Amino acid sequence: MKNNYYDSTILYYNRNAAEFCDNTVNANITQIQDLFLSKLEKNSYILDFGCGSGRDTKYFLELGFHVDAVDGSEELCRLAEKYTGIEVKQMYFQELSEIDKYDGIWACSSILHLPHNELTDVLKKMTKALKQGGVIYTSFKYGTFEGVKDGRYFTYMTKKSFDIFIQEFKELTIEEEWITADARPGRGDEKWLNLILRKS
Repeated sequence: MKNNYYDSTILYYNRNAAEFCDNTVNANITQIQDLFLSKLEKNSYILDFGCGSGRDTKYFLELGFHVDAVDGSEELCRLAEKYTGIEVKQMYFQELSEIDKYDGIWACSSILHLPHNELTDVLKKMTKALKQGGVIYTSFKYGTFEGVKDGRYFTYMTKKSFDIFIQEFKELTIEEEWITADARPGRGDEKWLNLILRKS
């Protein structure tokens, strides 16, 4: 499952897990979290797909949602387990095999680490794992770059490039699409493309 881009990205997160968690765990994105949750029924089942520090998993759990949390980095899984108090499964995005299980999939700043050609297969797996009528939240750095940057692989997206990309997915529609500034201190000049997709 691992290859060159995964090796470098997972290695980055394993080596920098503590610093990464410190930089992200307190980033305030409650407006986005609450918008996502507003699309779900109370007690819905959520997959936190690339959970990182566990920030979002903990927030969802505290509001009474059921959450499965996964990440590709063993070290991030360890730290997220400690932070959230639940088991966090170490797995790669391509290993998702659930069918019609989740009401919502939260993929915040996570699947952007896949090459563009692998995003298609992974989003298909995410769609299969989602119940009919379920929603996906995902986010990408805004722009046209694809490649290794700061030790990690990134695929950036613009509104135009994502709109073209999503055309292949007949079951998914873009319900909301908007751009935000980075929530981390000192990173406000970085832009993010945010998307809520619904499965018909």
